[in-house]
Amino acid sequence: MTLGRLNHVGVATPSIAASIETYRSLLGATAIGEPFDLPTQGVKVCFIDAPNTQIELIEPYDDASPIAGFLRKNPAGGQHHVCFEVPDIDAAVAELKAKGATVLGEPRIGAHGTPIIFLHPRDMGGMLVELMESPGDGH
Repeated sequence: MTLGRLNHVGVATPSIAASIETYRSLLGATAIGEPFDLPTQGVKVCFIDAPNTQIELIEPYDDASPIAGFLRKNPAGGQHHVCFEVPDIDAAVAELKAKGATVLGEPRIGAHGTPIIFLHPRDMGGMLVELMESPGDGH
């Protein structure tokens, strides 16, 4: 497995609309995608482009969303995960499991339309890490 580029930083938020305004007014963000629902993941998502990566704003779809649990512990929101690209998600999962890493769930399609998995924070120095198969367009 080869670690690829940082694709995005996931930020949990109780309100995508309020977070968009914050990134726009305080940081001058202008390349802001249209928010969309990702019901299979239990979230609403919006990407904000930065010159070298993206910010993924994540709002719970409903109270059963994993993000809802995160927000109960962190009501204002905050950094939820970092996402790195890998060339082949299945090969990455096989290698990580062989090395004893805890892969959370099976590969599934993420917000960029490519397969993703998450690694347990205890294996990654306390940080939730998402790995995604590199998208064809480089974003």
